[in-house]
Amino acid sequence: MGGETAAPATGPAPKGLDLYARYAFAGAVCCSVTHGALTPVDVVKTRIQLYPEQYSQGMIKAFGQVIKSEGAFALLTGVGPTFVGYFLQGALKFGGYEFWKKTFIQTIGIEAAQENRTAIYLASSGLCEFVADIALCPLEATRIRLVSQPTFANGLIGGFMRLLREEGVLRGFYSGFGPILFKQIPYTMAKFVVYERTAETFYGMISTPKDKLSNLTVTGINLGSGLIAGFAAAIISQPADTLLSKINKQKGVEGSITSRLIGLARELGPRGLFLGLGARLVMVGTLTAGQFAIYGDIKRMLGATGGVEIAKKQ
Repeated sequence: MGGETAAPATGPAPKGLDLYARYAFAGAVCCSVTHGALTPVDVVKTRIQLYPEQYSQGMIKAFGQVIKSEGAFALLTGVGPTFVGYFLQGALKFGGYEFWKKTFIQTIGIEAAQENRTAIYLASSGLCEFVADIALCPLEATRIRLVSQPTFANGLIGGFMRLLREEGVLRGFYSGFGPILFKQIPYTMAKFVVYERTAETFYGMISTPKDKLSNLTVTGINLGSGLIAGFAAAIISQPADTLLSKINKQKGVEGSITSRLIGLARELGPRGLFLGLGARLVMVGTLTAGQFAIYGDIKRMLGATGGVEIAKKQ
């Protein structure tokens, strides 16, 4: 990945399953920590999407409304499923991204990969996200139900089991699988490709070779590239994020997921689909910057620097 630098030589470099396990662990930590820390923003963003008539005065006012009516602790609603869900999703996303990227590079060769690197970034991120969402969807459904109906259950296990008992696996956990794919796959594709190309541009502006840069400089580039990538990904995936919140708000209703999504989109209109965008830009920009910074630092500490570089030298 763009921010990778060589680790100190303290032993044999990890390979194969050992290497990808380290990628997965770094991804799990960076996603769970950042998403968990931003749970209050996610709670407010979801409330704005679900109850626009009540939370109509912007993000800051919405924070105050939630605290006034339900107490400060309400801002941590859903932190359990958020942490667990994104721990699993982060492992599969980042570990899978590194796996698919290397697989494509080995298949077509390094020179062709450099010429077609944007396509490789897009394909790798789309494939890894599809797999990651299978693990994330049940926990995301639980989180949204807890946020939209605070009395539904008293936490992750209670909410998860009640949803399973009352609505079953498909309707309870995967009624939002279509919109979560519609949201997460474009989001992740934009996130990785914008990060990779932005980091490539930043490194190209510096005369010092990347492997000679200080750790602080590399972390700064990861942060800046991640912030830009987060803004792009948030805007692209906002309509699907709104639909996901709406479709998971209440018990499943009759009709296919596709027909329900079309009906909701018509009902909301273009403006309604972008409800909560301000809060989401803050949330996604911050967490994406944090993710790439943490991911790069943990990879470096674990010696997981065996990825193949395909960014063109400036």
